[in-house]
Amino acid sequence: MYQKMKHPEKCENMNDIRIEIDAIDKNVISLLGERFEYVKAASAFKTSETSVRAPERFETMLKQRRDWAKQEGLNADAIEKMYRDLVNHFIAEEMAKWKEETA
Repeated sequence: MYQKMKHPEKCENMNDIRIEIDAIDKNVISLLGERFEYVKAASAFKTSETSVRAPERFETMLKQRRDWAKQEGLNADAIEKMYRDLVNHFIAEEMAKWKEETA
């Protein structure tokens, strides 16, 4: 897990800032890769295309991510868009895996 080298207020220049941002982004991408592994594993428990898409879960998840964004002082619309795009991609990947497994 990422450990801050410097608190934002302690950064002395743009290079310090960029080093921290790059480290955080690397960690975020690593966590998204881990999330994707769970998405792929979930296809084994799905029984239909509707269960892969899980529209009710999708909407509930987006609402929860919006709430989390607000708690962190982030723009909920931006976070929802990011998750909507990401999860739609993951759903498409999961659907392809599910179809391959059930063919």
